Amino acid sequence: MVKPFRERNPVRIGAVSLAVIALLVLAAFRAQDLPLIGGGDTYYANFTEAGGLKPDDEVRIAGVRVGKVRSIELDGDKVKVGFTIDSSSGFGDETRATIKVKTLLGSMFLALEPAGQGQLAEGSTIPVERTTSPYDVVEAFTGLADTAGQIDTDQLAQALSTLADLTATTPESFRRALDGVSALSRNIAAKDERINTLLQNLQRVSTVLDQRDDDLIALMREADVLFRALVERREAVHNLLVSTTTLSKELSRLIEETRADLTPALDHMNNVLAVLNKNEENLDESLRLMAPFYRVFASTLGNGPWFDTYIQNMPPVPQVGR
Repeated sequence: MVKPFRERNPVRIGAVSLAVIALLVLAAFRAQDLPLIGGGDTYYANFTEAGGLKPDDEVRIAGVRVGKVRSIELDGDKVKVGFTIDSSSGFGDETRATIKVKTLLGSMFLALEPAGQGQLAEGSTIPVERTTSPYDVVEAFTGLADTAGQIDTDQLAQALSTLADLTATTPESFRRALDGVSALSRNIAAKDERINTLLQNLQRVSTVLDQRDDDLIALMREADVLFRALVERREAVHNLLVSTTTLSKELSRLIEETRADLTPALDHMNNVLAVLNKNEENLDESLRLMAPFYRVFASTLGNGPWFDTYIQNMPPVPQVGR
């Protein structure tokens, strides 16, 4: 026969309850490692640079989310990215990994390109030779500046001019096209210094942008927060605009309905103002004389609820001795 809880040892029941609660809390914090709830197979990939990838970013195969990034750490001269696959998607032992842009605001994701035979073993690392980092703008512009600096513009113009001379017997339209190309090459040769200066400045701009990469990403994140706040407040802004429109209509209706009463009132007000303007000097003089009157009046009533004054020779006093 099973004893009811009130007849059991409360200390033992409390200890068992605390142990169960501790196990549940531990399971909640380590849910991603449980076989049925989270976790999955863990893999690694080495990149030359992280390119803005962050933990918890998505891992995709053919555009479908199959896992997420777990860790990003520096491993020598490489960046080691750890990620888990929480689906049954298969990919071979020659699989490639690429960091791609997810949104215009700078969010990234890790894209896997399955290749090879069988299934990539759990815990394996995709080497740098089979990974691709995001497009490096600084490196591209630097290479463009170096390549453009090595072009012999005079030789290029001469080659194009020679080509135009050799095709003198070709149709008129083709010759005009080649003449235009030749003129373009001569113009490029004449502006060689300016083009080199432009490319050098472009390289400086790209270098500054590379140095300000974190600031730009932070700016994009703040802009994302602003846009999200605007979206969240969209209903409030809409209600404000609707209320403002309603208020404007009501004011217009009020003015329209009270116009017959306002017109005579305004006319009377104009007459009153005309009278006041006409007697402006009298009003100024009254205000000027009012100050000494009230000063004497206050002095007279300053000793209590009676007049503190007297009238001289009232009644007349008879003179004595005459």
